[in-house]
Amino acid sequence: MKISTKAMYGIKAILDMAINYPKDLTTVKSLAERQNIPEKYLEQIFSVLRKAGYLISTRGSMGGYSLAFPPQEITVGDILRVLEGELVPVNCVTEHSYRAKCKREDKCITRYLWAEIRDKINNIVDNVTFGELAEGYKQIMN
Repeated sequence: MKISTKAMYGIKAILDMAINYPKDLTTVKSLAERQNIPEKYLEQIFSVLRKAGYLISTRGSMGGYSLAFPPQEITVGDILRVLEGELVPVNCVTEHSYRAKCKREDKCITRYLWAEIRDKINNIVDNVTFGELAEGYKQIMN
């Protein structure tokens, strides 16, 4: 499983906002410059995150984006799933799709391995909040 550039940029952007929380509004332009992310690409990512309910947008000359929840309430898994979909190493361990077509599912020993990998990945990303990452960043920078 490889994390896409879109998801990496989304994680960097949310972490930047978590580090600066509860700062007023962040513009896409300033965040893109700080994190070296193409501005147009970040706009697309923010649109997805806003529609998913993780960002609040404010229009106007003083507008920008803010986190919809405190950083301690947003996990890395939340953002990864919005930008990547299900976090699975192979299709046969998704919640839906491939499994109905697989005639070997009940006799496939490797499926148990893939399911364990999926569960461990999800456990890690679901137990790391952006609040924790922001605190870690602040400790490193002091």
